[in-house]
Amino acid sequence: MIDLSTLMAYVAVVLGFVFIPGPATLLTVARATSSGTRVGNATGAGVAAGDVFHTVMAMVGISAIIATSATLFSIVKYIGAAYLVYLGIRAIIERTPANPTAGVLAISAGKAFRQAVLTEVLNPKTALFFLAFLPQFVRPENGSVMLQLMTLGIIFVLLGLFSTVVFAVSAGRLGTFLRRNPLVVKWQGKVVGGIYCALGVRLALQQR
Repeated sequence: MIDLSTLMAYVAVVLGFVFIPGPATLLTVARATSSGTRVGNATGAGVAAGDVFHTVMAMVGISAIIATSATLFSIVKYIGAAYLVYLGIRAIIERTPANPTAGVLAISAGKAFRQAVLTEVLNPKTALFFLAFLPQFVRPENGSVMLQLMTLGIIFVLLGLFSTVVFAVSAGRLGTFLRRNPLVVKWQGKVVGGIYCALGVRLALQQR
């Protein structure tokens, strides 16, 4: 099983991710603001369902690589590290719309859920993120790699779902705040980008 210090570090990092407004959060806020809290919650649930899919894919791929080849694991590790740094640089330099709710039309909860699932499942960036992020907290000496990945994935999904529900419930006020405070949206990208870059460096230095 995952040791307590690794688990606490993982939870702290994930909480930082899910409560700093990112694409999933802004989508949830946009849906909730335009169509109500129920639709916002459905959007968050759809994102969570998509993340479950990516967790399973990461479990199968990463565990097989770790179990069979140190060389392949190193290749995946460095590719993942480079990708995280790339995401970080993109987030730092990319311009974010000051009004994330602009142009969002009202839809039903069912349609919002299906769209969110499809968007998340078909997002290659999410798949690569899971492949790059989860291995940082896996320690083969702690037992089953598959079980560790499953635990990490479930925690990520649950914390992500919790955050989107919180944002959906308070979407009205949050949406107004984001629209009136473009600096918040601008700087959140730089904060997230810094975290991505730091994780990429950490992953590159990690030993198998």
